[in-house]
Amino acid sequence: MARTTPGVTRERILEEAVRLFATSGYDATSVADIQVACGLTAGSGALYKHFPSKRALLETAVRRNLETMAQKNRETVAQAPSDPREALRLMASTVWSVIDGDRDLIRIMLREFTGFPELFEQMWQGVIASLYRECAQWISVQRELGTVEVADPEATATVLISSLTYYPLLRILIGHAPGDLDPDLFLSTWVDQATRALNVRDADDLGSRVRP
Repeated sequence: MARTTPGVTRERILEEAVRLFATSGYDATSVADIQVACGLTAGSGALYKHFPSKRALLETAVRRNLETMAQKNRETVAQAPSDPREALRLMASTVWSVIDGDRDLIRIMLREFTGFPELFEQMWQGVIASLYRECAQWISVQRELGTVEVADPEATATVLISSLTYYPLLRILIGHAPGDLDPDLFLSTWVDQATRALNVRDADDLGSRVRP
């Protein structure tokens, strides 16, 4: 039986649509399939009370993803520890958390990009591209503070974020991670490598620089 609360019904429709798009493919999923998955009658047209089309469902999911990522980015920047190593670990954990939370939508993007280039370009620019920019900005700020020593913040950010996102994206796409490495081991190794790439200053070294 269909739920009667409008907000709950709309959310349920959106969740089931994304799940079906991810598992069966966008083209192979019909409006009737989505309605049945939600407990609605296939030919009732109840879905159209909340979304004007099947495409509108996908557009709403992408927009919600952008809003969630923007909020996560703001929270991470605000909570970033002063210790670069701890900040790197927090940023890496946040990136993985966001990707894992939207794994169905990301799977759709990876498989359906050519069918919706403009829509998924928004998702790319709003999520991945902004992540590169924010990481580069963070590195630039740390360089000014003297906590890291790196020649090209933009290039370094690109390499670090590429390696960080490749692991979960590959797992989503084919079910395997690079080398089938344990996630915790990959993350700790990534932090170690990022620390070296950024030439993060030791706490003692930083302390000596501010002593009179």
